[in-house]
Amino acid sequence: MRSYTADGVQWGVEVRSPGASNAMVVFHHPTGSRLNRYGWLIWHGPESRSVTSRLKPADVLKSLEDADLGRLYRRSMPVHTGSESGTNVQASRG
Repeated sequence: MRSYTADGVQWGVEVRSPGASNAMVVFHHPTGSRLNRYGWLIWHGPESRSVTSRLKPADVLKSLEDADLGRLYRRSMPVHTGSESGTNVQASRG
């Protein structure tokens, strides 16, 4: 895990779900999981041209500079949906 500061908060940064051409970058908020955020990194390295290749999370994390993390953070989305059940969709019967 690596740290990144945005909006006066020091976030922990982790790479998850690596594929051949993308990986999920998770921003862990220091006060808990309800404020965590995530964004998708699109990878353009040689691995992205091989369907059997997988990115190594540690290598992806090392390659990210603060400017890269800033772009990912600005486009990131909350991990938590805001409801207790884990979904914001409400079913209605009519």
